[in-house]
Amino acid sequence: MPGRAVLVTRPAPGDAETAAALVALGWQPVLAPALVLRDSPPAALPQAQALLLASRAAARALPPTPLPVLAVGEGTAAEARARGFAHVTAAEGDAAALATLAAARLDPAAGPLLLAVGRGYGADLAAALRARGFRVIRRVVYAAAPATALPDPARAAITEGRVAAMLVTSPRGARITATLLRRAGLADATRAMRALVLSPRIAEALKPLRFAAVEMPARPDPTLLPALLGAPPA
Repeated sequence: MPGRAVLVTRPAPGDAETAAALVALGWQPVLAPALVLRDSPPAALPQAQALLLASRAAARALPPTPLPVLAVGEGTAAEARARGFAHVTAAEGDAAALATLAAARLDPAAGPLLLAVGRGYGADLAAALRARGFRVIRRVVYAAAPATALPDPARAAITEGRVAAMLVTSPRGARITATLLRRAGLADATRAMRALVLSPRIAEALKPLRFAAVEMPARPDPTLLPALLGAPPA
């Protein structure tokens, strides 16, 4: 049906969770992950007083550890618990909140923090933690490669004018999606779409495109994005 499709740019496997939530609300998800994630866990983890997980992908890439775990948000915390991590505390959804949680819960004198991130991510978080007096051991546990083209179903849905909104969960994903739309000659199609994003940084990354509206939830949690849509058109 026209106007009922939603473009989901979140990487797998999180895109399936978002798709299920959209279906439950009556929308038609169209998957177009901007990034392809590949685990690359280290052979061994260094000694640390706590493990900091900056994303759900980081939680998926590591085996359970008895270390206390601080997760960037509830989604990452739930992923860690589901994979066997026993002592998990969630921050409020972004890197600044994770640094604040670490400062409130941990003592810099008790030992280093192990920060698990994707390749190219986490430098700002590590710097924020070091500014608070912590020694930080940053380990890359997964890589995120950019998608090289829009999937055919996504291209067709956009071309036919069926996409009412686009869900974007990272600044890098926003930039990649904008590039793919321009390459496909579909950048102007976003003028009829709403952009649902997690943060002002993502909205900034989407500025090369024009949208009917740009909206974000009260906190940067991907599970809150579908609810911003409301009911689909009759």
